[in-house]
Amino acid sequence: MAKKIDTALVHAGRNGTKSYGYVNPQLVRGSTVLYPDVASKLAIGQRRREPVDIYGTHGNATHFALQAAVAEIEGGSHCQVVGSGLAAVTVPLLAYLRAGDHMLVPDSVYGPTRNFCDGLLARYGVTTEYYDPMISAADLRPKLRPNTRILFTESPGSHTFEVQDIPMLAGLAHEAGIKLFMDNTWGVLNFQPFAHGVDVSIQALTKYIGGHSDLILGAVTVNSDEDWAWLRDGALQMGAYASPDDCWLALRGLRTLGVRLKAQEEAGLRVAKWLSARPEVARVLHPALPGCPGHEIFKRDFTGACSLFSVVFQPRFSAADVVAMIDALNLFGIGASWGGFESLVLPTTGTIRRTAGTGKFEGELARFHIGLEDTDDLIADLEQGLAALRAAAL
Repeated sequence: MAKKIDTALVHAGRNGTKSYGYVNPQLVRGSTVLYPDVASKLAIGQRRREPVDIYGTHGNATHFALQAAVAEIEGGSHCQVVGSGLAAVTVPLLAYLRAGDHMLVPDSVYGPTRNFCDGLLARYGVTTEYYDPMISAADLRPKLRPNTRILFTESPGSHTFEVQDIPMLAGLAHEAGIKLFMDNTWGVLNFQPFAHGVDVSIQALTKYIGGHSDLILGAVTVNSDEDWAWLRDGALQMGAYASPDDCWLALRGLRTLGVRLKAQEEAGLRVAKWLSARPEVARVLHPALPGCPGHEIFKRDFTGACSLFSVVFQPRFSAADVVAMIDALNLFGIGASWGGFESLVLPTTGTIRRTAGTGKFEGELARFHIGLEDTDDLIADLEQGLAALRAAAL
């Protein structure tokens, strides 16, 4: 029987309600696996792409439970858990790419992904070309070269939240015989990557799946045996590994993800709408609100939102004014990451790197993450923060 997402979150990666034992999968730590005889070691060693105990870096029951759960909720067939969200980007890229390859990446991509493309991949002989995330099919098709191997997407984009037309991009990629990668961390439960044509889905489990700002973890999910062979073999050859303790914490976070995400979506939308009505604000870059690039695509392809968005302030406010507002806030922490229980804010103007001419807005930007605090308290805090913004501009 097909399970709805909230049911899958509770039951995925577990032994089932009729099995004997504890509710939660066990936490297994270990490096060495002992075999009863040499024949068993040789036979099991050939099954490196299967969830069997071979050696610690191949994973154990804790890893396998989380991998099965993430694959199920993303609608994929196989998942590889790795040590960080950035590793979830870099491991599959290294597994698929080789010297002389060309890759297309949206100009709105996560900063560390760009650094990896311009740094290590460039030194390894891979060429990265950045494109407008809102590009049309007609404008993207000429950018596909004979040596293009990957079309990378991130939807919505980091900091500026452009929602990409994934089905259109998937069609172009597959027409050209290349793979479509997607960073689906913002979409988490609300975008089904493989139903929209994605080949490799990337998530930072650090964010909403962890949910408590106490782990660093990533996952890469695929939906074919061919892609699993590329991904799994590459991950093993690179020694990509994740702590079983972090995997166990991610499994625990997964069980409450549905209710947390619904609560944070509702709170995030309420705060975003309140901010969009403020005279100090030029517009709010939240995919669920009109005015965000790709809003119509969001309505078509997503089943919901998360609680991360950006605010564009009116041009009369300087970067120093925005900093004064942020420093005046009491309930919003100043820190990177998102998806935890706490609210956060970061000034982002001047930190966003673009090379394809995108991401130009009328005023200074700040990115907000809405946590699980009382929304009235958050709005009251923002009210006094905006007063500090106005005072700084005098």
